[in-house]
Amino acid sequence: MKYLIKKPDTFLSMLNDDITSVLHKSFDNLFPEYVFEQEVKGMTMPVDIKEFEDKYLVKVELPGIERDNIEVDLHKNSLKISAEKKSEKEENDKKKKYHKSEFRYGNYCRTIYFPVDVNMEKCDAKLKNGILSVELEKLQKEEDKKRKIEISEA
Repeated sequence: MKYLIKKPDTFLSMLNDDITSVLHKSFDNLFPEYVFEQEVKGMTMPVDIKEFEDKYLVKVELPGIERDNIEVDLHKNSLKISAEKKSEKEENDKKKKYHKSEFRYGNYCRTIYFPVDVNMEKCDAKLKNGILSVELEKLQKEEDKKRKIEISEA
């Protein structure tokens, strides 16, 4: 049996995303973007989400993270972005003294929920200058069709 180990930053981030999604769906955006803003600040990747008539554009800040260390998963109405920022270890690290190190290394995860399903076949992701841009086309639902049913005698 495998156990899922949740690191505090990843766990709080996922919990915050889930709570925010429920609040937004339930109360039509009456609540702020982050419920736990103080605890989450600096532990997740910042995002910009723009909605257009036919698509969404999600931009994520991922400075210093290589393309091979980013994973983007799409599911009907959610986008999950996982990334790992690896430490720049050098052989002579034992001889060096850090006066200050504020760089964050480790795993990052962010899930974004959309109010409508997105087209799984028409999506595009690009990484440029530490910014991941993901373009997702909204799924066009067929209009409700009506059909009149003739009633026959039994």
